[in-house]
Amino acid sequence: MESENLIEIFDTTFRDGTQGEGINLSIHDKLLITEKFDEFGIDIIEGGWPGSNPKDEEYFQKVKKLNLKNSKICAFGSTARAVDKVKEDVNLNALLKADTPYVSIFGKTWKFHSEKSLGLSAEQNEELIFNSVKYLKDNDRKVIFDAEHFFDGYKDDNEFAIKMLLAAEKAGAIVIALCDTNGGTLTNEIFEITKKVKDKIKIPLGIHAHNDSDLAVANSLIAVEAGVTHIQGTINGIGERCGNANLCSIIPNLIIKLKRKTKSNINLENLFSLSHYVSELMNLIPKNNVPFVGLSAFAHKGGIHVSSVIKDSKMYEHIEPKSVGNQQRVIVSDLSGQSNIRYKAKEIGIDLPNDKKFSQNFVNYIKSLEYEGFQFDGADASFELLLRQELEDIKPFFNITYAKVNAVFDDKGNNYSEAVLKVQVGEEIEHTAADGNGPVNALDNALRKALFRFFPQISMIYLVDYKVRVLGEKNGTEAKVRVLVGSSDGESNWSTVGVSTNIIEASVKALTDSINYRLYKFSKMRKKY
Repeated sequence: MESENLIEIFDTTFRDGTQGEGINLSIHDKLLITEKFDEFGIDIIEGGWPGSNPKDEEYFQKVKKLNLKNSKICAFGSTARAVDKVKEDVNLNALLKADTPYVSIFGKTWKFHSEKSLGLSAEQNEELIFNSVKYLKDNDRKVIFDAEHFFDGYKDDNEFAIKMLLAAEKAGAIVIALCDTNGGTLTNEIFEITKKVKDKIKIPLGIHAHNDSDLAVANSLIAVEAGVTHIQGTINGIGERCGNANLCSIIPNLIIKLKRKTKSNINLENLFSLSHYVSELMNLIPKNNVPFVGLSAFAHKGGIHVSSVIKDSKMYEHIEPKSVGNQQRVIVSDLSGQSNIRYKAKEIGIDLPNDKKFSQNFVNYIKSLEYEGFQFDGADASFELLLRQELEDIKPFFNITYAKVNAVFDDKGNNYSEAVLKVQVGEEIEHTAADGNGPVNALDNALRKALFRFFPQISMIYLVDYKVRVLGEKNGTEAKVRVLVGSSDGESNWSTVGVSTNIIEASVKALTDSINYRLYKFSKMRKKY
């Protein structure tokens, strides 16, 4: 009996997920992610719709060459177009040509939709579902029937909706997935309807929830409580409109909170890396404030919170971050207390004096800087520099003593920027100039040109992000700006901040911090070896 209650995880990132706005994956991307899904422990991967585009057809051919250990591949399509021409149906035969062990097809289970969209009577729609499922089953495919618009259909005409499910069951489907296609069904309705369906259908039931009411995860979990053993969703909840049920929230809730076992052995500690890997290949910026896998999911900013977390993290964390591959973070800001500073110092390997007066003075210093517009919860490198300078553990490797930027553009399309810098390194002053694609790029080029003779290792450093935030918008063009610069050397990433009423000066401060920070890290590595 226990094996019958194992939960099957069905991922539709490649199919339903890529229907989301701005989502696109190459065949190579899909193959790379497929291997990650397999390592993670996804049971079934819906690879796409072979009848709709050549790219999906190519994926199904190439995925056969992967040595998958856990995951099974599934092709997606719809019921046949005509009741009496199932064997000639282009879509169904494309599914067979994909040569996958599983196929999923959707059919109409809402009477209104069947009549309006397909122009079919109840009997014709029932026959269409039966014939389509049976044709695939007779060709040795394991058929998952997606009952499209099921919950809306059940509320409209439950007798019609159940008849369609029974047709799929009788034809040989192995799973019937109840779809909340419009995402408008409330959680209590999902539970009550699923329980009633469970009494009428003998084969396993699944849930396919959309997030239009922000309930897709809750609806998927309550469906499990009602007896469902097959869950469909996408990584990071991507999908059409408001997205699909987010497997990155469903899976940890399922395993940690509901204590349910999955068919494959889910590698839960890889959840964070999987989520961010998929975002990276999709060229999407991960959301920080999402549960379990967001950078802010276990981040603490308020001083009182941090003080409690240090004593016992259970006070403000509902699970251990490492159980999903994430980590606890403490943020330094104007809400910080001494606990934040001491925690952050320990995190970056700095031993603070036991003197509480030092911590309090540094807290007040940070708060005064934040009042001026600085922000350190997104600029850890600038914070570390400040702390080490306060402890007299570091001196700047260089200082910019003079900066001038010329920016020229005209109505003929000419656009030119040049930066002139005087940079002091020790007793020497390097006077350089460089042009660039805009004033900030010109500054960056001039600074690197000035420093390369002294620190050739800066060639490894490059900018990965540049953000400008206007502070005190009511001041208009006189307002301060905050510049956040993200940098990398290919192995590690760090962020720095600069603030000024002059965007060029703010950029110079952030760029200076960025290079000083990495030069300090380089020097520590040399001493170590």
